[in-house]
Amino acid sequence: MVIVLGIESTAHTFGVGLVRDEAPYIISDVRENYLPEKGGIHPREAALFFMDRAPQAIARALKSSSLGIESIDAVAVALGPGLGPCLRVGATIARALATYFNKPLVPVNHAVAHIEIGKLVTNAKDPLVVYLSGGNTLIAALISGRYRIFGETLDIALGNFMDTFVREVGLAPPYVVNGVHQLDRCAEKGRRILNLPYVVKGQDVSFSGLLTAALRMYREGRADLEDICHSVREIAYSAIVEVTERGLAHTGKNEVLVVGGVAASKYLREKFELMTKSRNCELYVVPPKYAVDNGVMIAWTGLLNLKHGITIEPEEAYVKQRWRLDQVDIPWSK
Repeated sequence: MVIVLGIESTAHTFGVGLVRDEAPYIISDVRENYLPEKGGIHPREAALFFMDRAPQAIARALKSSSLGIESIDAVAVALGPGLGPCLRVGATIARALATYFNKPLVPVNHAVAHIEIGKLVTNAKDPLVVYLSGGNTLIAALISGRYRIFGETLDIALGNFMDTFVREVGLAPPYVVNGVHQLDRCAEKGRRILNLPYVVKGQDVSFSGLLTAALRMYREGRADLEDICHSVREIAYSAIVEVTERGLAHTGKNEVLVVGGVAASKYLREKFELMTKSRNCELYVVPPKYAVDNGVMIAWTGLLNLKHGITIEPEEAYVKQRWRLDQVDIPWSK
């Protein structure tokens, strides 16, 4: 049996996960979430928060699993993409653990990890992947040993767009309450679809124009906030579903897997259900617990890497803030 400890620190979550290569695969899952009092994530403040909470998080993960560090076969760490100061905290801790306890260090791409944990917990086999989070919005599929990107945002990610909008209109932080994003919550009271930009270019999407127009409409008092939220949600989600359907037509896949933090939206799921049913495709949506950032996804992807000989020397484990999904070899696809 192989056991891997994974460390996630790409944005607002310091996560520690423990997994093994035998069912049940997930052993331990501990998270410490940085929540700013106002505004968005401040990378330096988040990094300081991680530095303070990391030792206890690792200790809790080991204690809850009843394992000692000597039982761990490798340490996996997310080296990117993400916020530089936050990434460096996780990388420094992982390098120290691997060096001091003489364990292999395994580099993990954060985006690949979201996909692989999604495949594990949903049992999707060969899906078209829709990755929607605060920092990423893309449509991808595994072809010839890499995840190939068939569509992505041309400016800001869907999650970042949603967070920015609700923050600017005074609905956040917090951005999510009882598992429901503030945009979805406000949109529930809206009834009208307003004339706002809907931008799809081929298989790519764009949200910056929608954000600017919606904020201007709100500040000029030209519509009720509830109707603006309703319109923003419907337009943004519909654009994502449209480019997903184009991705299905392009790749010929018969499965859709939705991963990332925005996957938790039931309203987005309803749209995907209608589209996949019309195309006779299977829909898989990662459960909310694993849709957000967590250490388990890093540990699981680290385990897959380790089994295919992918490790890195601690002194070479540099963070890569812009480490794209399609730059990563996926040897287990073979």
